[in-house]
Amino acid sequence: MRLKHCHNTRDFRELARRRLPSPIFHYIDGAADDETTLRRNTEAYSNCDLVPNVLRGVEQVDLSTRVMGLDLDLPLFLSPTSLQCLFHQEGEMAVGKAAEQFGTLFGLSCLGTTSIEKIASTIKTPKLFQLYVHKDKGLTRNMIDRCKAARFDAIALTVDTAVGGNRERDLVTGFTIPPELSLQSLLSFARHPAWVLSYFYHGGFELPQLQDYVGEGTRITISVGNYFSTMLDQSMDWQAAEEIARYWEKPLVLKGIMSVADARRAIDIGAAAIMISNHGGRQLDGSRAPFDQLSEIVDAVGDRIDVICDGGIQRGTHVLKALSLGAKACSGGRLYLYALAAAGRAGVEKALGNLRSEMERDMKLMGCKSISELNRSNLRFR
Repeated sequence: MRLKHCHNTRDFRELARRRLPSPIFHYIDGAADDETTLRRNTEAYSNCDLVPNVLRGVEQVDLSTRVMGLDLDLPLFLSPTSLQCLFHQEGEMAVGKAAEQFGTLFGLSCLGTTSIEKIASTIKTPKLFQLYVHKDKGLTRNMIDRCKAARFDAIALTVDTAVGGNRERDLVTGFTIPPELSLQSLLSFARHPAWVLSYFYHGGFELPQLQDYVGEGTRITISVGNYFSTMLDQSMDWQAAEEIARYWEKPLVLKGIMSVADARRAIDIGAAAIMISNHGGRQLDGSRAPFDQLSEIVDAVGDRIDVICDGGIQRGTHVLKALSLGAKACSGGRLYLYALAAAGRAGVEKALGNLRSEMERDMKLMGCKSISELNRSNLRFR
């Protein structure tokens, strides 16, 4: 399989599977416990049918939207994800450049492998920084200050990681940060010499947001689940989130909101947006799918805060369904991580190009010239 034959997320996933050592691939691909929520995140869209209109004169289609005061050319952006240079040596730079080309928002994780400053100096598209609140208050404050100095546009405070999810695939493969050879993973690494050579040629990887403050994940090997459980601040509450919102002063997004009650609290603390998200099924297995919760939350708060549907997106029609329910935009991680692993920046650009083409084509087939014309009359649930 080659990049030119990748027409959808499944194709990129297969190419990534072939190119990555097993522990690295399964870190992207896996989720918590029985992975029920991972599957449900995408399956939820299948319970909803589109009802098209015809003869609407759809020569030109406008996919632009406005989220948190930011103008985007696409109603789909790239969620912040960790450890991207493990998947391809170009890492966050490849993803950021692809987002820039398509005029959409790029998210950088505090567990990212490229620094806030390098992204700020190189990537010109709107930028979102994803913040985990650490026990080390100095580290948390330092990351916010660096984002201020670098003029990031928004911060996404991730609120669904009080402890790490039970990611059993990582336990089976022995995945850690930094990667560590073990008896169970040695053969897989040996079968992927191109990845191994690239990894060592480029000097391994760093966590530049963290390395001056913590050894875990930088010099001391640890699993991602254990990192969350031991390094993040489990005492974080609504007051702490409100203090971050006041200190940051720019748009704050709460990532991981799943209930109406929490959506209302987000408004109370001054959040500009919420990302309805279950962390890609990697935290609480059995959690409801974001798309299944979307209408309930939009009906309650959609006129007072921007609502973003995060997770399970694999097709342009998934985006259109979420927008029809009232989401301002959608976001996702695996939809571009497989592509990054498959072919670096070229892979991410092809994945975004595929999805943009699907959205444009499907908008025309729906009889809609702009996303503002999408509404619930377009949908029927089974």
